[in-house]
Amino acid sequence: MEIYVVKPGDTVDFIAESHGISVSSVIYNNQLVYPYPLAVGQALLLSSGETAAPSYPAWVNGYAYPHIQQSVLNETLPYLSSLSVFSYGFTTEGDLIPPKTDDAFMIHAALSEGVRPVLTLTPLGPDGNFNNYLISAVVNNQEAKGNLLANLLTTVQEKDFQGVDIDFEYIRPEDRIPFAEFVADVRNFLSPYGYHVSVALAPKISDTQAGLLYEGKDYRLLGEAADSVLLMTYEWGYTYGPPMAVAPVNKVREVVEYAVTRIDPAKIDLGIPNYGYDWTLPFVQGSSRATTVSNQAAVQIAIEAGVPIQFDEVAKSPFFQYEKNGQLHEVWFEDVRSYKEKFALLPEFGLRGMGYWQIMRFFRPNWLLLEDTFLIQKP
Repeated sequence: MEIYVVKPGDTVDFIAESHGISVSSVIYNNQLVYPYPLAVGQALLLSSGETAAPSYPAWVNGYAYPHIQQSVLNETLPYLSSLSVFSYGFTTEGDLIPPKTDDAFMIHAALSEGVRPVLTLTPLGPDGNFNNYLISAVVNNQEAKGNLLANLLTTVQEKDFQGVDIDFEYIRPEDRIPFAEFVADVRNFLSPYGYHVSVALAPKISDTQAGLLYEGKDYRLLGEAADSVLLMTYEWGYTYGPPMAVAPVNKVREVVEYAVTRIDPAKIDLGIPNYGYDWTLPFVQGSSRATTVSNQAAVQIAIEAGVPIQFDEVAKSPFFQYEKNGQLHEVWFEDVRSYKEKFALLPEFGLRGMGYWQIMRFFRPNWLLLEDTFLIQKP
C-alpha cells in the first residue's frame, strides 16, 4: 500500500492514471463519495501492486456496543482477533448487569468469523458514568467479589464468551493494590477454564503520576495480574478539553516507553482511536464541548467547506479549521498517516498488538493498511 497526499488540482482520475491503478480501487480503498471530490491535504491509501506478506504478528481487538450495525460488524470482523462487547456492569453485591441491547448476535458473528468474543466488565453506574464506589465495594469485599467471579464464569459459559476484559476507571488511590488483586483473582478463577483476562490501563508515564485516572492503576502489579493489558493511548484531545490530536504519537510514545519498563511488552496492546473531534472556537474551558466525528465524516467536512487538511508533524495527526454559520471550528481526526505512525510502535517496542476504541464506524483505509502491515492473529 502507498499513501498519497492530495495536491491542488488533483482528481481521482488523475491520481489513478499517474499511479497506474484503477479508479475503482482508489474509490473503494478510501470510501470516496460520489462525485468523488477531494480535499487538498487528504491522505489516500493506494493499492500500488504486489508486496511481501507482512511478518510481524499482531493481536487486534475492537470494542463495540451491542447497537452496532450488522453490516459494520460483518465488514470489520475479518480484521479482528477479538471483539470486546461493551459492556457488562455489576452491583455492589457482585451481581452482573448485562447490556440493555441483546449482544447474542455479536458473539455469534465473532465465533463464525474465528474471532474471540470478550465480555467487557465496567463499573458504570445508573448515570452511565464510571463509579469508583462500585469498585471499592467489590474489590474490598470477599463475598461480593466471590459472587461476581461466579457470575462471570456462569455468563461467559452460557453466552460463549472466550475472555473477560476489565475496564475500570477512576480507581481510588487506596484501592490500587485491592484492584490489582481483584484482576489477579479474576484471572486465577477463569484461567483453568481457558478464558483470557485483560485489563485496560490509563495512559501513565510514571509511577507517581498524579490524578484519579492514574493513581489507582499500578502498571507493574496489573501487568503481572492479567494475561494482557490495553494502554488507553487516546483522549488527549477530548470532549471537554482544548482542540488537539486525540492520540498524538509523541504522547503515545511516552506512555509506551514507560509501560515496557513495568510490563512484558508481549502482554501490551496499544490503544488506537477510530474517531475525531470537532471543536467550536474560541475554546472556553468549562463550557466548550467538542462533537465526536468519524474519520470519514471529518474529511467530508473539509471537502464541503473547501478548506485544506493540514498535518501536525509533532503529533503526526491531521487537522483543519473551517467556518460554518459564522462560527470557526477546528477538527482533529485520524487518517492513514497517523495510523502508520502508531503501527510502527508495535515492532519497535515488541508489543503484542492493538485495541480499537471503537469500531462502531467502519473506516476501510485503516483496516487495509493494518492488513498490509501486520499478520493478524486469530485465536
